[in-house]
Formats: sequence, C-alpha cells, structure tokens
Amino acid sequence: MLADRALDSFNSSLLAKNLSELTVTAYQTDLLQFISFAAHELGVEIENLDVKMIDKYIVRNYLSWMTDNNLSRKSIARKLASLRSFFRFLCQEGIINQSPVQKLVSPKTGRTLPRFLFKEHLDKLLQAIDTSTKIGIRDQVIVELLYGSGLRVSELVNIDIEDLDLENGLVRIYGKGRKERIVPLTDYACQAVKKYLEIRDDSEQALLLNYKNTRLSVRSVRRILDKLEKKANLHQHIYPHMLRHTFATHLLDGGADLRTVQELLGHKKLSSTQIYTHLTRAKLRDVYMNSHPRAKRK
Repeated sequence: MLADRALDSFNSSLLAKNLSELTVTAYQTDLLQFISFAAHELGVEIENLDVKMIDKYIVRNYLSWMTDNNLSRKSIARKLASLRSFFRFLCQEGIINQSPVQKLVSPKTGRTLPRFLFKEHLDKLLQAIDTSTKIGIRDQVIVELLYGSGLRVSELVNIDIEDLDLENGLVRIYGKGRKERIVPLTDYACQAVKKYLEIRDDSEQALLLNYKNTRLSVRSVRRILDKLEKKANLHQHIYPHMLRHTFATHLLDGGADLRTVQELLGHKKLSSTQIYTHLTRAKLRDVYMNSHPRAKRK
C-alpha cells in the first residue's frame, strides 16, 4: 500500500477512537516527517513510496538523523511512539507482516517537574486584567477557569454555555477521547462567568468568544496569557497548562488527596497525577532550606 493511502487509513482509525483534534494532528505531523525522510533515503518520490519498502534500517537512520539534529529525548520518544502506533495499525490490518520499529528502544526521557505559579504571582496575573472592559471580563473567565478548575486549554475553549450549571457551581467537560467529567467551579469563576454572560449581546453557544463573536481558539488563549504576563511584569513565561499545574499543586498543598486531584484533572492513570507530589516535596525542601537556621552551613 502506498504511504499516503496508509496514512489516510490510520488517520481514519484515530478519528474513530474519538481522539482530540490536537492529538490526531500531532500524529499526522510526526508521520509525514518520517515518510518524507524515508522517501529521501530510498530515493523515491513521496507519492510512490510503499510502506513495505520501509525497514528497520530506515527507522534507525531516522533515529540517528533526529539525534544529529539535536531533537530532545522527549521529542524523539514521542515521534517513535507515533511510528509504533502507525506500524502496529498496518500489522493489524494485514498490510505489512512485521513492524520495523518493533525492537527499537526509545530513549529514556526522565520526568521533569511541571512549573507552577506561587499564589502571589497568580494574584498579580489576575490584577493585570482590566475588568472594566468586555474583553477583560472574558480574560478573567479564562484565568479563573484554567486555574480554578484545572482545565486543559482545549477543554476550556470547547465549553458551551449549556455545559455550565452556575447555580450549583459545576461545568461539564469533554476531555481526551471525548471522555466526559463534571468539574466544580470556584465562586470567583461563577461570578466572572455570570458577569461575562450578562454583557454578551450575541446568540452564540460557545462560552468564550473572540472579537468576531466566534469561538476562541487555543492559540488565542496562549496569546492572551502572553499579554497578561508582560502586563503583570512576572518575568516568567505563563502558558495555559502552567495554570493547570498550579491548580493541582495548590490543591495538594492544601491537603487534598491524590485520588481526588486525579479525578478533577481527568487523568486516566494515577501515575500522571503523582508527579505533583514530587513538586510539593521540592517546594517543601526549598522552604526548609531557606527557613531552618541549620539547614545550610554558613
């Protein structure tokens, strides 16, 4: 089977699993890069590349190429994971007999601690929002929901007004794989949302709108946080997932149990949530080292 047809079939299988649009796009980007590399290695045009022409030596050369181009271990591991899924699918469909990635070992990436905001920095970020304007009130909703409910940015922009239950302080969220969960809203978030809806003069179902009165995009949310970061003069990069990290860290610092945080974040595995316990331990150590008179030798 030609590689472009194989990619189309694989893409259809991903969509059938209800994976998010961002996940499907990431797979396609990784696989298109590899297909281009393989075609170049074999000296054929991309449209003439058959997946049966790809062997383990092509994959190994691709791994060397990524290393030579200084891709991070995390990026290399992700791209190899995409290849594994692709060739596993081809094997299951009987298109190829054996995966060329089968015996290839991914580089160990380790786990870096997620970055989060201290409460005083979060307060500065919120204070930088001009809530006397419609745009400012919307931006307040963005920050209050990302931090107050620990949402992924993709979950945030997909909220419809009908998903909100402001009377009971709840919002219905569709996470990865369209998995549904109900998440509580803070009083601050409820107030901000109510104020925003009161000044809206449209009939759109999306909660967050841009200046054209259409659904706000993930990229726009990132740009909004970039502007607030500069306005608040925080001297550190603020991105949407950082507010999710902050949500989890502050909950655990406040005494919440790990299972509850896992449920609120919509994590499938507890191990995904456990990294925040390491984060709180690191914070405790910093406080200890800076506070105890005998923690450091003079």
